[in-house]
Order: sequence, then C-alpha cells, then structure tokens
Amino acid sequence: MIKKVLVINGPNLNMLGKRPKEHYGSLTLNDINELMIKEADNKLELEFYQSNSEGDIVTKIQESLNLDAIIINPGAYTHTSVAIHDALEMFTGEIVEVHLSDVDNREDFRKINFIRSVATKTFSGKKEYSYLDAIKYLKDMK
Repeated sequence: MIKKVLVINGPNLNMLGKRPKEHYGSLTLNDINELMIKEADNKLELEFYQSNSEGDIVTKIQESLNLDAIIINPGAYTHTSVAIHDALEMFTGEIVEVHLSDVDNREDFRKINFIRSVATKTFSGKKEYSYLDAIKYLKDMK
C-alpha cells in the first residue's frame, strides 16, 4: 500500500534560492520537491503545501488527519506556534520535522521548538538532504 504523505513548508520557504545559502542552500523549494518525488520512487504519494500563514497551515493539517504521514518544515513557526503544535498533536500518523539549517546550533531564540515534542522523527542541518532523509525514513517504515 502506498503511503499518502503531506509535505508542509512554512513561511519564507517559498523564497529558497534567495535566502542565505550558508543556512538554506541554493535550491528552490520546487527543486527540493522534485528531489523528494524522485526519492519517493512511487512508494509514497506526496502532496506539497506551502504557506506563509499560520492559520492556513493549521487548517491544512486539520484537513489531512486521514493521511499516513506529514513531513513538516514549519520555518519560523517552529519557534512560535503553539497552534501548529496543537494541530499536529491530533494527527495519528507519522510526523517528520525537517529543517534545512541546524536550528539547534543557531541563534538562541531558535532553540525553542514547539514542534519536536509531537514529531516522530526530526532531520535538520543537512539542507535538502534533511527532506530526502525524511522520505527514506517513511519509505523504510512498514
């Protein structure tokens, strides 16, 4: 059975390719999505969603409670959003948190993470490979 996976990207991730390359790499979000599709190798059905709005992300999570997994890079909402945490808390499938940069070793305010406690697994600090590791993780799960 093919797992249905929602990939959520939060604020400013639509601007990848223009953001500081030392933290975020040089690929666009579309480039990363294409890499994820290749890595999924028809074993996962991926749906991609990006929003700069916290409420829209919460609504998308609520609409997706029947899916098998969510891969989420909440961007700056990682450090501020109890609302996204609470929406993810209702999700019964796998939740994989991803970050392009190593948020745990950046500015102090980034050490606050409202998402990690509801995530099944976290991949960070490997730029686009964080996303690819999330895909591999979900493909390997039975």
